Amino acid sequence: MEQKLKRKASIKAGWDDITLSCIAYGISGFFAIICFIPFLYVIKYSLSPYESYLKNPFSLIPDRLTTAAYKMALGYQYIWSGYKNTLFISFVGTACAMILLVLTAYPLSKNDFKGRRFIMTLWVITMFFNGGTIPNYFLIRSLGLLNNLWAMILPGLLGAFNLILMINYIKDLPTSIEEAALIDGANDMQVLIRVVLPLCLPILATLGLFTIVGFWNTYFSAIIYLTKRQMWPLQLVLREIVFESGANEMQQGMEAEERITQPFILKMASIVIATLPIMCVYPFLQKYFMTGLVLGGVKE
Repeated sequence: MEQKLKRKASIKAGWDDITLSCIAYGISGFFAIICFIPFLYVIKYSLSPYESYLKNPFSLIPDRLTTAAYKMALGYQYIWSGYKNTLFISFVGTACAMILLVLTAYPLSKNDFKGRRFIMTLWVITMFFNGGTIPNYFLIRSLGLLNNLWAMILPGLLGAFNLILMINYIKDLPTSIEEAALIDGANDMQVLIRVVLPLCLPILATLGLFTIVGFWNTYFSAIIYLTKRQMWPLQLVLREIVFESGANEMQQGMEAEERITQPFILKMASIVIATLPIMCVYPFLQKYFMTGLVLGGVKE
């Protein structure tokens, strides 16, 4: 009898789990579709002539394909220098940010570190206050970094939010592992590199993804600090392409319908060119993403 009751209870719990799973998958799938459809819409119209858009603006199935917008965007003289500059800013900036993050977070994660509370207070203040655009511009100019790619990297190298996440993650690591390494004769730097860093891979992958996306989308700082076109990042070059295309259309009086199509299609193609490369990075880091984000959650 008792076994029958337990069996019924387990069957009931199983159905509850199935129901909750169905609801969770349904809600997640619904929001995934909502997020994916606009990007599919952009890809479709970046590969379609403008006539298709005029005939059926909401269709997601292309009736004719053209790569004219991509040829125009990728044929622009500064597009490849924009890619090169963006790759440098993104990967060099992310590598420097991760090194600085680890070297800062590890000592601050130790409760016996002198001045820890005062330093953390200074970091938290930077989350709410900053110098502003004009003081930052004068600072960059005084450092001789105008028209220099390092002006795009150095100001955003380490943020307080990422630092707090990293500190909390390191705090959650078992201290017995570090103590064992110290007893075996390792110094602090060896403990950090050989013991702590391998355990921090999920949080480093998560924060690295945040950082590289931030550097990849750098736009406003480039307008302020970079005046030479050959120094522009990709986002600024694409803006220039779209603006020039629109200006040319107005100067030419919109003589042909195909000419009217260019600014719209070009915008769609520019979005794909700007977002597709960084989206390719995500699958390689996705398996670490949730683990790093949850375990590094703010707790203080």
